[in-house]
Amino acid sequence: MDLLISDTVIVTCDDRRCILDRAGLLIRGGRIAEIGDSATLARAHPGVPRFDGRGKAVLPGFINSHTHTVLTVLRGTVEDMSGNVVYGYMSPISFVMEPAERAVMATLGCLEAIRSGTTTLVENFRFTQSFAPAMVRTGLRLFFSENCADALLLKIRHGEYSFDRDWGKQFLDRATALIESLHDTAGGRVQCQVAAHAPDNCSPWMLGELNALAARHKLTRTIHLAQSPEEMRQVKAAHGGTPAEYLQQHGWLAPDVVAAHWTFCTEADVDLLQAHGVHMAHCPANSSRRGPHRAPLARIRERGVNIALGTDNMTEDMFHAMKIALILYRGARGGSVDPAPQALLDGVTRNGAAALGRLHDLGTIAVGKQADLTIVDLNRASLRPIVSLVSNLVHYGHPGVVDSVMVAGEFVMRGGKVLTIDEEAVLQESQAVAERVWTRLLAQSPDIPPPANLQWLAA
Repeated sequence: MDLLISDTVIVTCDDRRCILDRAGLLIRGGRIAEIGDSATLARAHPGVPRFDGRGKAVLPGFINSHTHTVLTVLRGTVEDMSGNVVYGYMSPISFVMEPAERAVMATLGCLEAIRSGTTTLVENFRFTQSFAPAMVRTGLRLFFSENCADALLLKIRHGEYSFDRDWGKQFLDRATALIESLHDTAGGRVQCQVAAHAPDNCSPWMLGELNALAARHKLTRTIHLAQSPEEMRQVKAAHGGTPAEYLQQHGWLAPDVVAAHWTFCTEADVDLLQAHGVHMAHCPANSSRRGPHRAPLARIRERGVNIALGTDNMTEDMFHAMKIALILYRGARGGSVDPAPQALLDGVTRNGAAALGRLHDLGTIAVGKQADLTIVDLNRASLRPIVSLVSNLVHYGHPGVVDSVMVAGEFVMRGGKVLTIDEEAVLQESQAVAERVWTRLLAQSPDIPPPANLQWLAA
């Protein structure tokens, strides 16, 4: 689509963090062709269709650097539960879901993501190929991976870590099939990565197999890191060190690796990770459900680690992530006004692009880059008066201020209407799927306690 966005505010997030007023932006062939004075561009391109940007701001499309959209099926349950929910609920429910059910919940996640201004999702989960096509149809930019492990995941909640190569090969086969069928498809809008689930459930053999897979296909890698006390104890017992040290021993610390969470990393771990150029996918909202995220955030920021923000599970709201991250980072310094809001906006734009190795064509608004754009309506009560636009967006922005979302020059939402998803149908189907899946999970696994607040509302 060729399009001229006219008379708008452009928040570039470029190296100088320029904000352009009364500006125009020309899109050709899915990329940004020109940026400049709106009236000048209008005169130079009289036949190009217009998008009236008056009262709006155009931002780089938000990049969610770590999410599991299928886990919207758990929304409103495990957030209020104790224990290890990764192995107690997330792993078991992923195995009882059927492909069509995963597709519905993933589409619900995409719907929320679009309404929250997101243009790129970095999605790593199990049986990814079973729901990936549904996500592709939403028009989002996507980075897929199969979360691989060779520990018998369904036994871990019973306190047993046992490893099985035949089990691990099933993950590797699914990962290979995903890459061969979807990598670099949809005009480049869909890419793949290689994912190890976590250090506690991946043996040295599995880490080596995944390294070989990544090298063979020239893909970046991702992993969960130091996310629970159980992980720390298992890695210490099995390998004699921290998860970060274990990954270093097996070639999993490098600039092509994005590690999520870092919750129980030591300061020495942070130094090790930074020295190897590992990126952090920080999911501040999810990691703070039991209180402020306890990761060594001051050390991470002081060491200059590239921090890209994500949502992890049960939500796709990147405004939520920016707000909570700002509170955590300032609190980690004993209470301050450092960092400035721009650092959080960077976390959902340019930092996410850098973590993917794609800062050359994503994450900022510049000529030649992909036209992945989030358009915000400034005429909302929560955003006025405007003294500092970025401050308003980070402190007070919310999904309701998002007017339109564009990926590769095509609208996936315009004027508040999502164009690529039957919103009403997905809302109804997701309710039915959640009821069905929860019922099946509890019937098949009577040792799993039902949520204390479990209730189905038809409203």
